[in-house]
Amino acid sequence: MRLPIIKHALSFINENDADYIEECIAVLEHLTESSNIKDVEIDVIGELLSNLYGAIEVNEAIINGSNQKDALNEFMERVKGSIN
Repeated sequence: MRLPIIKHALSFINENDADYIEECIAVLEHLTESSNIKDVEIDVIGELLSNLYGAIEVNEAIINGSNQKDALNEFMERVKGSIN
């Protein structure tokens, strides 16, 4: 996951709506089911999906009262904790 990508997706959500991101996630997930997609392409799509899911989670934290900086920090701490 890359924080700058998550922040950029958050700015899109703020300007538009989270529904667009959720629809994009659905399309990307559907693409991964194709038998014609290469492993390297699956890896790229997986990275995009993880960033988009991160943006959705951070946006939900913001909706629930966190400021963006705290929501991003808490999310990244959870990610780091799950890796270790």
